Amino acid sequence: MIPLPSRRATVHLAELLAPALQPGDLVVLEGGLGAGKTFFARALCRALGVPAAIPVTSPTFTLVHEYDARLPLRHADLYRLRGLEELGPLGLREQRADGAVLIVEWGTPYLDALGGDGLVLALEVTPEGERSARPRATGARSAALALACAPTRPSAP
Repeated sequence: MIPLPSRRATVHLAELLAPALQPGDLVVLEGGLGAGKTFFARALCRALGVPAAIPVTSPTFTLVHEYDARLPLRHADLYRLRGLEELGPLGLREQRADGAVLIVEWGTPYLDALGGDGLVLALEVTPEGERSARPRATGARSAALALACAPTRPSAP
């Protein structure tokens, strides 16, 4: 578990992950409403080079937003999908195969259909308002991404 005591800590987590991302990587954000999925997605987009002048908002109604950055990005929100049959027409798996990085909110049920081996980042908030992130790898590539999320510890003297 990675404590996220402030918005700055969440931005820092995105800044740790961004340099490790490569073409075709998948980051799945899970957590309840208000857990910070879109905030983290925005921070990750900024860390990958999406300029501040370009709004990074929740794609809840449009389902997918496309951004040009260090890597091509697709930010998707699958909350409104009713099943796998609605995922295919979005072309996310194909875009991933073409080198786009996918940042997917509410994507856990679709992990395999998106090509698997994704970093699942569970964003949690306690009733007391304490926030944290729990990275979970689902394959070899995502294991490297999970390691990139680990906060650096000071070295021993």
